[in-house]
Amino acid sequence: MRWALVRVALATTTMVALAFLVPLALIVHQIAEERAVTDAERQASAMVTVLAITTDRPALSQALRSSPAGQKNRLALHLPFGAPLGTSHARVDDVALAADRRRTFTADASTGGGQVYLQHTTLPEGADAVIEVYLPEADLTRGVTPAWVALSVVALTLVLGSVFVADRLGAKVVGSARGLAKAARAFGSGDLKVRVDPGGPPELAEAGKSFNTMAARVVQFLDAERELAADLSHRLRTPLTALRLDVEGLGDGTDADRIRLAVSTLEREIDTIIKTARRPLSERAQERCDLAEVLSERLSFWSALAEDQDRQWDLSGAERPTPVPVARAELSAVVDALLGNVFRHTPHGTAFAVAMRSDRRGVTLVVEDAGPGVANPRAAVRRGASGGGSTGLGLDIARRVAESTGGSIHFDRGRLGGARIKLWLAVPSTGGAHS
Repeated sequence: MRWALVRVALATTTMVALAFLVPLALIVHQIAEERAVTDAERQASAMVTVLAITTDRPALSQALRSSPAGQKNRLALHLPFGAPLGTSHARVDDVALAADRRRTFTADASTGGGQVYLQHTTLPEGADAVIEVYLPEADLTRGVTPAWVALSVVALTLVLGSVFVADRLGAKVVGSARGLAKAARAFGSGDLKVRVDPGGPPELAEAGKSFNTMAARVVQFLDAERELAADLSHRLRTPLTALRLDVEGLGDGTDADRIRLAVSTLEREIDTIIKTARRPLSERAQERCDLAEVLSERLSFWSALAEDQDRQWDLSGAERPTPVPVARAELSAVVDALLGNVFRHTPHGTAFAVAMRSDRRGVTLVVEDAGPGVANPRAAVRRGASGGGSTGLGLDIARRVAESTGGSIHFDRGRLGGARIKLWLAVPSTGGAHS
C-alpha cells in the first residue's frame, strides 16, 4: 500500500510537472527568438535612418562598421545598384522576395545556420533596398538551456517532494494498518492482553479503537464463561459430598475401596476443572506433559473396571517418556474419552488395546477394540453428535486437542475387528518425541 501511494504520487506529479514544463520550455525558446529578432529590428531601424540620410556607399560602409551587428559581420545592405555592402548570409531569392513584395520577415540563413532578418526600406529616390541582419543560432537560443535546467530542477524538486510526502503519509497509514493486523494476529493466537495504539488516518484510528473495544468485550465474555464453567463444576460438589458420605458407610471390601477411589478421582477431576476453567487462555499455552505417564495412570484407573467386565487389554509403546505439547488435564480427558467409548459402546468381555508410536514429526496414539466398530466416523467427531445416548463431546474433545497441536484424528477398522481410533499429536522439532 505504501509503494502504491508513492507510485500514484510519482505518476500524478510527473504528469502535472510535464504539463507545465513542456509549454514553459517552448515559451522560453520562443521568447529567446523574439528577443533576438527584436534586437535585429533595432539594428535594422538604425540603418533605415542612415539610408534616409545618404546612399553614398563609403558613408554606408562606415555606418555598417560602426554598428554592433556590422562589427560582428552580421549586417548587410542590399542596394538596387552594386554589390551588397557588409557580410551577407541570406539567400538571393529571399532578398529578392523582400525587395519585390516590400516585406519584412525572417528566413533561414544560407550559410552558418541560424536565421536572417530581412527588412525592406525605400530609398529617398524611390528605389527599394533590403537591410539584412544575421541571427546566429547562439543568439536565437541564448538563455534557453539555463532556463530549461532551472525548470527541470523545479519540476524534479516538486516530484521528489510529492513522493516524499506521499511516502510519509503511506508509512503512517501502513504502520497503523500493520499494527492493527499484528494485534489481530496476536489476539487470535491467544494473547488477550494485546491492544492497539490508535493512529493514522481517522478511519484506521477508529478501527483501532473498535478493535480495543472488541478485545475488551471478548475478554469480559471469556471471563464470564470461565466463571460460569467453574460455578457449574462447583455445583457438582454437593452431590459429590453426599456420595462420599454414602461411600463411607459401605465399610470395608474390594468394591467399597474401588468406589472410594472413583469418588476421590472424581473429586480431583472436579478440582482440576474448576482451576483450569478459571485460568486465562494465555496462561495455559505451551504446557507439556508425558503421554506415556498419562496413559499408564489412566489405564491403571480403567483396569479395575476392565477386570470387573472381563475385558482383556494391552498397552504397548509406553516404555519411555514421550513429551507432547498438551496440558496434562486435557490429555487425561482425551485418554478417558477414548477409553470410555470402548467401555460405553462395546459389550462386556470385549478386548481392547492401546498403543503409542512416536517419530520426529509427532506421536500417534492408537486405541482399538474388538467391538462392532464405528458406523459413521465423520459424525462421531461432530460435536454433540452421539449414537449411544452420550453427550457426544468425547471424540470432539480428542479431535480439538489433536488439531490444536497441528495433528488429526482418524477412524478405521483395527486388527481386533472393531473400531480403531488413531490420534496424531504433532510435536515441534525441539520437542521430546522419540523415534
